[in-house]
Amino acid sequence: MLLGVLNRVDDVYTALHGVGEIWEPNRRLISVSYNRLWRPLVRLMRTLTGVKAHHENWIPPKETENLLEQTGFEVVERRTAVLLPLPLPLLGAFINRWLSPLPLLRHFCVYNIVIARPAGNRRQASPAVSIIVAARNEEGNIEALVQRVPKLAERQELIFVEGGSRDDTWGAIQRTIGVANPSGSVVSAHKQTGVGKGDAVRLGFDKANGDILIILDADLSVPPEELPRFIRLLQTNSCEFANGSRLVYPMEKQAMQFLNLIGNRLFGVAFSYLLGQPVRDTLCGTKALWSQDYRRIANQRTHFGDFDPFGDFDLLFGAARLHLKIRDVPVHYKERVYGSTNISRFRHGLMLLRMTAVAARKLRFI
Repeated sequence: MLLGVLNRVDDVYTALHGVGEIWEPNRRLISVSYNRLWRPLVRLMRTLTGVKAHHENWIPPKETENLLEQTGFEVVERRTAVLLPLPLPLLGAFINRWLSPLPLLRHFCVYNIVIARPAGNRRQASPAVSIIVAARNEEGNIEALVQRVPKLAERQELIFVEGGSRDDTWGAIQRTIGVANPSGSVVSAHKQTGVGKGDAVRLGFDKANGDILIILDADLSVPPEELPRFIRLLQTNSCEFANGSRLVYPMEKQAMQFLNLIGNRLFGVAFSYLLGQPVRDTLCGTKALWSQDYRRIANQRTHFGDFDPFGDFDLLFGAARLHLKIRDVPVHYKERVYGSTNISRFRHGLMLLRMTAVAARKLRFI
């Protein structure tokens, strides 16, 4: 952490040049600096208290970001802190926690915080890939999915987790095991013991041996042929968490109902603010991340609570808390050709609101 350091060095470029090139990709640089609006008050307080002033640049956040990018870093997140720098019991704590993060008031905070990561360092050249598919009532999609999954790596596995199906999804999965497929994937199947897609995905992750973990919905609403771009973004270190976004390209007519579309857009706006990174589509089932980062997310799961039935928010919350670079990956969203959605619009909508409140309290208003 650079607490006011960049404001005191004579040449930021010289101080940081080459640092990002020798850092590991999971390292983070955190720069904390004063807001220029507070400069007159800081100078007045130093004069009144007799504190000797140091040379300071008072670099605004945008210029800090510009310098970081010139020296091989990529900005992951921007924050502010402390709206009332006075030791007022209760009132000060209330203002600094609940008011300082608000969109307008945050520009008047004392501290600007910029979090950056080393950019451009390629990750593992030939990673093994594990594709996790949570399948319930998807009997008619299983064979097509196995045949359509592309070759993503030399070592590749396709892990099905089935639970609670009313049709013969389990039998359809069993019939694909050991059968040759175009991608050369090793296919395995596991029975879910818990409830919900999130639980199924976590079981699949626990069984996975790959360096990269990717989730694919069994309903084929996101074409498997689009998976290579997720892997490529991780390999080139363009991001550390690739999040599918269905809200960029035009979608097929019956792919998403109107109320669901509105809800997804609203949640995208809310979460872009809460996570501190742009996330248009929080509930797209296609996501990819490095297995080592998933283990770090799993180790901190108790911080947010284990109540996400979908698994999407659980991963996004954890990635944001670790300051992983999240990048939306536009995908084409297709209409189902078999079965119906397992999502209950209103019941699950209330759960999502509850999880949004948790994200606000744990990530932004802290």
